[in-house]
Amino acid sequence: MSTGAVVALAAALITPAAVAGPATAAPAAEAVTAATATAAPDIPVANVKAHLAQLQSIATANGGNRAHGRAGYKASIDYVKGKLDAAGYTTTLQTFSYNGSTGYNLIADWPGGDTSHVVMAGAHLDSVTGGPGINDNGSGSAGILETALAVSRAGLKPTKHLRFGWWGAEEYGMVGSKNYVNSLSSADRSKIDSYLNFDMIGSPNPGYFTYRYDSALDALFRDYFAGLGIATEQDFEGDGRSDHAPFQNAGIRVGGLFSGADYTKTSAQAAKWGGTAGQAFDRCYHSSCDTSANINDTALDRMSDAIAYAIWTLSAGDTTPPSGTVFENTADVQIPDNGAAVTSAVTVTGRTGNAPAALQVGVDIKHTWRGDLVVDLVAPNGTSFRLKGSSGNDSADNVQTTYTVNASAVPANGTWQLKVQDVASQDTGYIDSWKLTF
Repeated sequence: MSTGAVVALAAALITPAAVAGPATAAPAAEAVTAATATAAPDIPVANVKAHLAQLQSIATANGGNRAHGRAGYKASIDYVKGKLDAAGYTTTLQTFSYNGSTGYNLIADWPGGDTSHVVMAGAHLDSVTGGPGINDNGSGSAGILETALAVSRAGLKPTKHLRFGWWGAEEYGMVGSKNYVNSLSSADRSKIDSYLNFDMIGSPNPGYFTYRYDSALDALFRDYFAGLGIATEQDFEGDGRSDHAPFQNAGIRVGGLFSGADYTKTSAQAAKWGGTAGQAFDRCYHSSCDTSANINDTALDRMSDAIAYAIWTLSAGDTTPPSGTVFENTADVQIPDNGAAVTSAVTVTGRTGNAPAALQVGVDIKHTWRGDLVVDLVAPNGTSFRLKGSSGNDSADNVQTTYTVNASAVPANGTWQLKVQDVASQDTGYIDSWKLTF
């Protein structure tokens, strides 16, 4: 997981108590069928750990790390590529340059499926220079690798096209995944129905966190773990810190899993998941002790099985993007630099009763430093929903994503407002458009 957006992020993003949180259930049209759930195979954790052992050996033989620009990273890419080539994947080694060194992304396409509807899973393969990076992020890389190999063993013939990606230079600010997304044409980006990210899935003091950005993808994982009797929480620690961010910023639906990094496990979380309260989820985060001994086998096993469940489900076409009645405002509204908040209004008519529990809020804000922006949705009765807080570490541009809010306590009809304020100086932007999908 990247260090580029760590400091003070959670405090900026936690929704105030008065604000309704994300939806707690997927819309009925997006429910997962039992038949699909049983089709996904069990991923042998021994196989996943065998990949981690190989990555550990690679790091040990190459100065103790697998970092961008180092021999250990290239050896890691070669190991993964060899496995996928032998399993029948079409692999592409994408190169880029960063910090004076050549970086590599590995893209693996499974033959078949509708290439106009792509399901993609990814994980960063690089470590920091200070350690072998077996949990961060050998764990996610090994989990999707073994899932990809399970696809081959099963001879899966998915309805949608399957693609996997291993990213370079994530630890420098998602450089590899940004390079990949930026290399795609707008048409190719639109073909990616969903991107799933797996960064740290075997933390030694684990939590079970789901990405909250898309209600259907979030519910997919929550429902899976609920079937195991495991309660999940939505992830805030990983916001903007991993390779889902470039996809999300390009308007692609994102989801994923996370077992925790350097945040501290609370007493309530320890009661729910076991482990030790008052300690970090991963005390070896970005350290030399992030070795093959720094893995919780149970979490790694459960998370790897959940990856397979999601891949089998989504590639069969059982979970679709949200649809419904759309109310949109496309008029540009300038955002004052370090100034007062501005609003853009949408009037909703013809609805019955209250708004849905999974109200989709699509936002397109063009801005040169989105970390300065605070974004709220204001309901007709004045209730405010915090969509995005400010963060000095979120240095990317633009806010182009879809939020989900539980608006079931407020009337649907009336004037809704998107409220945006720039809270720091030296940047410019405007609300390009926004929409509500009921």
